Parts: sequence; structure tokens; C-alpha cells
Amino acid sequence: MAFAQGSRSSLSFIAETAFGTTPSTPTFANLPFNTHSLDLTKDRVEGNEIQADRMPRVDRHGNKQAGGSIEVDLRKGDFDGLFESAFLNTYSTNVLKIGTTPKYFSFEDAANDIAQFRLFTGMAVSTLNVSIAPNQMVTGTFDLVGKTMTQAGTTASTGGAPTASSTNAPFDSYSGTITDGGSGLAIVTSLDFSLTNSFAPTFVIGSDSAQQLEFGRAIVEGTMTVYYEDETLINKFLNETESSLSVSVDDPTGASTYTFEFPRVKYNGAAVPVQNPASRLITIPFVSLFDTTEGTNLKLTRSA
Repeated sequence: MAFAQGSRSSLSFIAETAFGTTPSTPTFANLPFNTHSLDLTKDRVEGNEIQADRMPRVDRHGNKQAGGSIEVDLRKGDFDGLFESAFLNTYSTNVLKIGTTPKYFSFEDAANDIAQFRLFTGMAVSTLNVSIAPNQMVTGTFDLVGKTMTQAGTTASTGGAPTASSTNAPFDSYSGTITDGGSGLAIVTSLDFSLTNSFAPTFVIGSDSAQQLEFGRAIVEGTMTVYYEDETLINKFLNETESSLSVSVDDPTGASTYTFEFPRVKYNGAAVPVQNPASRLITIPFVSLFDTTEGTNLKLTRSA
């Protein structure tokens, strides 16, 4: 008897041309990942009749949907399709801005040691989270919402071996820069931000799986922590002064730059607690708003 091992697992994906339909001659691509929680869930539909013995008679499965998170170390190339899904747009000359066109994927979760495969379809990035801090890789979490999942044994759905992922090194915090209002900011201890699309399944009579995914506004928010050096950032919060943020990350080659730009930022806090004898930090939550010049509230530029 063999039990599936996480170390023998793989995850691959392919873009769909029609929501919830895996291409008939698929060429999946392997996706590097740290952890994932992709799964299928079902609502329960319970009977309501009253019986003298007090015990229920009916419990059925209701609406179903696929979803979960994929946690990764970000790197050049491998996650560009997922970035496009998060932005609801496609790259134009290596620049990606917020758009309005959903991009869906099929994902296959392979337990290779026991030849078991789960195929998820109609998957879109509902929330993107990015975390940048010293002494760690730049991490990303893609929270996905989708249509359904099927279980298969012995035979993969990928139509052959998936395309191998790149050999690019992960981004780290030592190869990047941060600017505020166009000026270098060398006192940042961490920066975390999210892009939330609020994807949700839509259901109709006659089917227990989503016919489509609806989505909301593109909400871009984050939190930055900096050393308490002077009053500059605190005053931007106090005076409700709009600014801009830009953070560039890279790998040790220095040739794989990805730059996230927040063209119109409002700082919504500036807490400076004394927590211990060590250096004091300012915690600054922020929101990024639509900028008329850039035509977006979040811009991603990748190296060629």
C-alpha cells in the first residue's frame, strides 16, 4: 500500500478559451509552487420536514465550486499567466495594467506516486497577495475561484508530459528598490499588498456548477512598515497627501526585474508604537486609486 507524498506532487495549468472547458489537445505547463489548497466544495441541501422521532431524513449535495490558494516564490516568466488573470488583462509590450477581461485556466493536481489526478476547470485569480521583506524570497499567493473538479486515476488529463517550468531563480528582497513619490525609500522593512477581484460563481436552475464567474472592482491595498526616521510619511497621512509607490524586485542575475507601481496612493495610517527597546517602526496601510495618467491603479512592468 502506498500513500501519496507531497514531495511527489506536481501542479500544471493551461489557459482556457471557453470558461470551464479544457482545450481538447492540451499542452499543460508545470507550475512551481510551495503549497496549494485547491479543492472542490459543495453546499448541503437539507430537508425541513418535522418527524415525531425528531430525526432528519434528507441531506443532499447542492451547489459546488472549485477554489483554493497557490503559494509560490515569485520568479520571472512562470506566473505571468496568473498575473494576467489577476489583472483581468494581458501584457502589452511587457506592461500589465488593470483590465476587464477575465482569463480562466484548467489546473491539474498530480499525485504522481499513486497515479491519481484531479482536474480543476474554470479557475480565475480572485485575489493576488505579494509579500516582500528582508531575508526571504518574494512570495506570492494566488487565491483562485473556479467551476468544478473531476477526479481521475492512472491517466493524466494533460495530453502528455507537461512543459517544464523555467529554471529562473526566485526573486529576493536584496535585488530590489522602493520609491515613494519618485524618491528612493531606503528605510522599508516590509511591504505587502493585495489585488482583490471578488470572483464568485453564478448558479442557475438545472445545474449544480457555476455557469460563469462574476467579479467586482479591482481593490488594491497594502501595508508598508518603515523605520521611524522623520516626519515625512507621517505628515502624508496627517495631511491626506496623495503620493505614489513603486517597488522593483529581481533575482541574483539582475536581469529579471519586475516592477509593481502604485501610481496614486493614499496613506491611511501611521502608527508608531513602542514595543521594545529596539528601533521603532511606522506601520502604514495604503490604498491605490485610479490614476488618470497611467489609466490604472496598479501597473506591472516585466523585463524583456
